[in-house]
Amino acid sequence: MPSIGMGTACASSPVPPPTEVIVAALLDAVEAGYRHFDTAAVYRTEEEVGRAVAEAVEKGLVGSRDEFFITSKVWCADLHVDSVVPALTNTLRRLGMEYVDLYLIHWPVSMKKSPLGFAKEDIVEFDMRGTWAAMEDCFRLGLCKSIGVSNYGPAKLHQLLQHATIPPAVNQVEMNTGWQQKELVKLCREKGIQVCAWSPLGGNGASWGSFSVMHSPVLKEIADAKGKSVAQVALRWIYEQGAIPIVKSFNKDRMRQNLDIFDWELTQDEVSRIEQRIPQQRGFSGEMFVSETGPYKSVDELWDQPFNLSS
Repeated sequence: MPSIGMGTACASSPVPPPTEVIVAALLDAVEAGYRHFDTAAVYRTEEEVGRAVAEAVEKGLVGSRDEFFITSKVWCADLHVDSVVPALTNTLRRLGMEYVDLYLIHWPVSMKKSPLGFAKEDIVEFDMRGTWAAMEDCFRLGLCKSIGVSNYGPAKLHQLLQHATIPPAVNQVEMNTGWQQKELVKLCREKGIQVCAWSPLGGNGASWGSFSVMHSPVLKEIADAKGKSVAQVALRWIYEQGAIPIVKSFNKDRMRQNLDIFDWELTQDEVSRIEQRIPQQRGFSGEMFVSETGPYKSVDELWDQPFNLSS
């Protein structure tokens, strides 16, 4: 699994870019050196990812599809025992591929079957055990090379590991210098679960995002001293925690800058300043998944807070 990934979430943008723009940007990313691409059914970019991969092979930018690491995710409306395998089959059809490298449960939330979208009244009880068994079926059928979860808190991971025949390879969660998730990262490390970090730069372009990373005086001070950008310092910190950042930029220069994090390191003093002096606050609240008809009556229940690692 490559140490950095390119995200493709565009559906939440005020004006999602046209297909041709997305495909061109992904080809620019391939030329810059990206091989790990992260998509999802709800992003509605699977077709663009598939086209970009096919064109990259056709143009000789890579030798074959096998040089890529493609992640996709099952959306909440398909998170039912009888819907997970068909959902992945549809994802593969849109991608034009025979398999994905990693298939994730997007959220620990199930909704009534409906077109892609969201309504609180559609949230229903979540069958964690049954849906994970269906994810394991996806693996056994050869539709994906690995399976994992996204946005799982520590209690949900503990519960999942108690009945999983195939443990999750990955937990993809919000993680950045302004929301460091230390206890969750520690738990994943102990259980052999790779952490992937979405919103590694604070989601400052999203409606729920903030400038807690990009405008951090702590990061700016470190960046200036090292001759790096704030983004590079933030991404390097994630990398040094053993996590894989999922970045997203359609700007060629920033694409390349975001890859320039591997041949230098932070000092222990710099790491200490990042971990001790930057205020911590979750970006995406998850309030949209709180519902009287579903399993989570509060955001604390969604995120398994409070949680004691010794419990």
